[in-house]
Amino acid sequence: MHQYSVSCSAGADDLEPVVLAVHDLIHRLPVTAKSRDKDGIRVEEGRVIDRHYNGPVLIDAIRTNKLIKITPQSGAYMGIPVTVTPIRDKDGEAIGAIGVVDITGIFDLATLMEHQTAIVRQVCGRDPCPLPAERIESKR
Repeated sequence: MHQYSVSCSAGADDLEPVVLAVHDLIHRLPVTAKSRDKDGIRVEEGRVIDRHYNGPVLIDAIRTNKLIKITPQSGAYMGIPVTVTPIRDKDGEAIGAIGVVDITGIFDLATLMEHQTAIVRQVCGRDPCPLPAERIESKR
């Protein structure tokens, strides 16, 4: 039987089963992880892409020992919202980190609402939209 260890010195091989399980659990969105002392792992589309991954947000989550939600300005996920959380030992110290692409960060409701008028104008033109007969209150 194989044995895996999640510790501050866990390597990509130790993290792989957990990262693949999380990857499947969240509908195969990209997942990354690393221990404090060793290179990490990056998984996309059901397979390991990199066994020497050291993403900047993973490193920051370990250093600060805090959850980070950010759109990175560098690295493999530059411009894509990610959420990264530390993996902590029983004393609460960060021994590693695991991160996922945050699809909830892709949909910015506030920005959509700001642009709603322009979107309606593009779809409907200058005519009333929806037409009076198409409005919800006319169907009640």
